[in-house]
Amino acid sequence: MSSVVAKETQMVIITGMSGAGKTVAIQSFEDLGFFCVDNLPPTLLPKFLELMKDSGNKMNKVALVMDLRGREFFEHLFKALDDLADTSWVTPEILFLDADDATLVSRYKETRRSHPLAPSGLPMEGIKLERELLDDLKGRAQIIYKTSNMKPRELREKILHEFSVNKQSIFTVNVMSFGFKHGLPIDADLVFDVRFLPNPHYIEHMRPKTGLDEEVSNYVLKWNETNKFLEKVTDLLAFMLPHYKREGKSQLVIAIGCTGGQHRSVALTEYIANHFKQDYNTRITHRDIERRRQTT
Repeated sequence: MSSVVAKETQMVIITGMSGAGKTVAIQSFEDLGFFCVDNLPPTLLPKFLELMKDSGNKMNKVALVMDLRGREFFEHLFKALDDLADTSWVTPEILFLDADDATLVSRYKETRRSHPLAPSGLPMEGIKLERELLDDLKGRAQIIYKTSNMKPRELREKILHEFSVNKQSIFTVNVMSFGFKHGLPIDADLVFDVRFLPNPHYIEHMRPKTGLDEEVSNYVLKWNETNKFLEKVTDLLAFMLPHYKREGKSQLVIAIGCTGGQHRSVALTEYIANHFKQDYNTRITHRDIERRRQTT
């Protein structure tokens, strides 16, 4: 068994309706020790990611405000979010702040500010346009706070509770070997059938061994079809894992199955888990590796 925790950067993108509390939010993240940037244009996000990498893990908690004050860059925001989702070393979350129209109008009147989308018009005109522009972005948010009835202190306490260190969760990739003759694992999210690969079971001196033995592992991994399978499946998983993590899934169970769960599935489970252990917290489970020993 193995378990490796990869160093990750926690990134929160704060966005939402103007007047819904983004200033209070960014101040709250500063109190939590986040490196904060207010109104970062989405076009600068790739450069900012390079800066984060070059910091040597010193910027491991980052909060960014992105809103329509930078609307000339807004068309690039979705591409920037897609690029973020494809990274394995940063965990992006979108915090969307919203409030009802009456509350927003009241807040603009209290502060005597103009709406950024209607600088010379009625606040309601800007609010309506902003809602339309932000509709798709709101649909991509993992966390939505409605602040209509929240005082600034209540919003601050909610953020401090939600994003405190103790509330952070680690995305775990559990790679499991199993034998089809013993049944499918009921907790598997993804199942790969490797019974099409050459089987060491039919080589007499390898039969009592398992995929944890170097001789068996080398046998399984030497075939051209095995290498093609691993190339395709690791490429597929490299695409899927960041998206599972972005959606807030705490654990993904990847099950690799052969006939008895002794040779091929064990060797490939070890390979796949080791392939991703630098980027994800990985765990290895060999569900059926002891079954033969228990029945002999």
